[in-house]
Amino acid sequence: MKKFWNWIHDDGGGRILRLEGPIDSENFWGDEITPAMFREDLEAEDGDVTVWINSPGGNVFAAAEIYTMLRDYAGRVTVKIASLAASAASVVAMAGDTVQMSPTALLMVHDPSTIAMGNTRDMEKAIAALNEVKEAIVNAYAAKSGQRRSKIADLMSEETWLNAKKAVELGFADEVLYEGKEPAAEEPESNDAVSVDAQIFSTRVMDRAILDRLGIEEQPPAPVIGMDGKTEDGAVPYQILINQLEFLR
Repeated sequence: MKKFWNWIHDDGGGRILRLEGPIDSENFWGDEITPAMFREDLEAEDGDVTVWINSPGGNVFAAAEIYTMLRDYAGRVTVKIASLAASAASVVAMAGDTVQMSPTALLMVHDPSTIAMGNTRDMEKAIAALNEVKEAIVNAYAAKSGQRRSKIADLMSEETWLNAKKAVELGFADEVLYEGKEPAAEEPESNDAVSVDAQIFSTRVMDRAILDRLGIEEQPPAPVIGMDGKTEDGAVPYQILINQLEFLR
């Protein structure tokens, strides 16, 4: 049975957990993998655990389960981000007592998204649910970084990509792996501390990876309603519907 996690032992007898690829669970995709199975693997042995992450993210509820289990684990948890901890995977990373990033790694935070359909009330419920999911995610980021909730919310809304040094500066990570002495002088930084000139990835990459794993052909996308009630092209479908209903009265 293929899992999105893999336990191995290092030469010293310690345990290493590798989270690679999209994070999913039975609760969302209908896979046979369940949070209970992950808990059974985690608690099968005692001792400290090193968690290597290379994931574009995935199911936020599965990520929340993993985050909580790692935080509740009796041993020490060290998280190492090998290349990418994006979206829901960045939530899992926050469970580390120590979070280390490769110099070439990236961490990405963004607002949760969903696909919604139905009437005006259904759209409003979807937006309310997204707001609550975002607040839950902010809890994890704030507990690790110590940043203000309002600042974290802004970083998520901007879909912020952080390299290792920036992640350490903002408190999302503790150390940069393999780092030697700092240069004597640093180049002046841009005033825009969270901007990224070139975004190599996007949330569509994560979606495509999950669809590929499930063997699903890509279909024309249904409208994705953001937390502001708008689709990606700026339209406000449920507001348009409301206006039409008012006109007909």
